[in-house]
Amino acid sequence: MTGQVRTVDGRVAGRRGQATRQKLLGCLGEMLGSSPYRDVKVIDVARKAGTSPATFYQYFPDVEGAVLELADAMARDAASLGKLVEGRSWAGKSGRRTAEELVDGFLAFWRRNDALLRVVELGAAEGDKRFSRIRTRILSGVTTSLTDSVKDLQSRGRVDEEIVPAAMAGSLVTLLASVAGHQKALQGLGVKQAEVRPTLAQLVHLGVTGRKPAK
Repeated sequence: MTGQVRTVDGRVAGRRGQATRQKLLGCLGEMLGSSPYRDVKVIDVARKAGTSPATFYQYFPDVEGAVLELADAMARDAASLGKLVEGRSWAGKSGRRTAEELVDGFLAFWRRNDALLRVVELGAAEGDKRFSRIRTRILSGVTTSLTDSVKDLQSRGRVDEEIVPAAMAGSLVTLLASVAGHQKALQGLGVKQAEVRPTLAQLVHLGVTGRKPAK
């Protein structure tokens, strides 16, 4: 990335500047995991990174701008979710594995990015189009892959033609995102992680194929 990162005033950041920028982003990410988003201040991020607020402002206009940088990187990483479905079989035991691996991938992605995803959800809920676009990017890849899976099964006469592929895929992805985002709440209600996984996998398989997964 050398020569590609620029400061707020348009100057190209050197290797040392890029390292400082990444350190600021890393410290911000850690703080989002332990402090409410609205309570995170530039001076605290800079202090944690061992630098000054003036240095922070060289790279980001404010905390929100830095959060958007983190969220953008997370959205790029989310492309891997779509690959969990793309070109995979939904027949027999292979279909069960496809559903299980999608669920595992979703739950792991949400656990790994829990704090940042909460900020994205908050911003999107408040009507901030920047956060809404990032949320759409996070979910679009896997939604497209599931849509293609349903279409393929329909073309081979294995799924009812009345099913609208995009609507089914969008509903399943919304379900996955909602459950993944409430893992701690479910545990508080006495629902174990080991119980959530097979339940979600069965729902996904049913939605895509119209059948229960093979045992």
